Amino acid sequence: MLSCVSVVIPVYNGERYLAEALASALAQTHPPAEVIVVDDGSTDRSADIALSFGADVTLLRQAKAGVGAARNHGATHAQGDMLAFLDADDLWVTHKLAQQVDALRRQPEADMVFGYVQQFISPELNGAVKQTIHCPPQPSPGYAATTCLIRRDAFWGVGAFTHIAIAEFIDWYLRTQEMGIQDVMLPDVLAYRRLHGANQGLVNRAGRSNYAQVIKAALNRRRLSMTPTNDGSVP
Repeated sequence: MLSCVSVVIPVYNGERYLAEALASALAQTHPPAEVIVVDDGSTDRSADIALSFGADVTLLRQAKAGVGAARNHGATHAQGDMLAFLDADDLWVTHKLAQQVDALRRQPEADMVFGYVQQFISPELNGAVKQTIHCPPQPSPGYAATTCLIRRDAFWGVGAFTHIAIAEFIDWYLRTQEMGIQDVMLPDVLAYRRLHGANQGLVNRAGRSNYAQVIKAALNRRRLSMTPTNDGSVP
């Protein structure tokens, strides 16, 4: 029976927001079986903040290898039969896990479930900085790590996240679709994505080319899967 959720939170120099993210994970109406913080080589107080939560949080450390590697590290140590991922600067609504666990119970043919995400500008930013950040006013379908809950066996069936700097989740999600993994999108806002000017998708402009590379790789895999074999059949 589905019940045990392992929450994995990768963090790199996230001392400003990590405590809020952890509080939102620990406040779930369906309490997680464990919350794992993976410190990806931080040079600030991120590890100390994770440790300040005591036995409620497990801290793992690694040399800096990127968010994908950090999520993989946490998933390797997870004991729950479901995995949920939360970014260290984002927040969950209190019923996020409860709604998603219930959805998987009601739809056993599905292996993962998402929800809508509402973006918000971090309130501590000054007015000038806020004006430089575009924040969509309406929630949108959250095909992202922060909104994902997946059965652990299905996660490892798809395989680990790649170690690219940007678009690692898109790459992984495209692989789930190629494998026929069924997902559910709940219509409610389940997560809040914080915009603060240092989000990787905003500041790492050079890394944005990874999106094109990810799509190209997916198309190449599709072409290969449709290439006839010597006997004329499609593998």
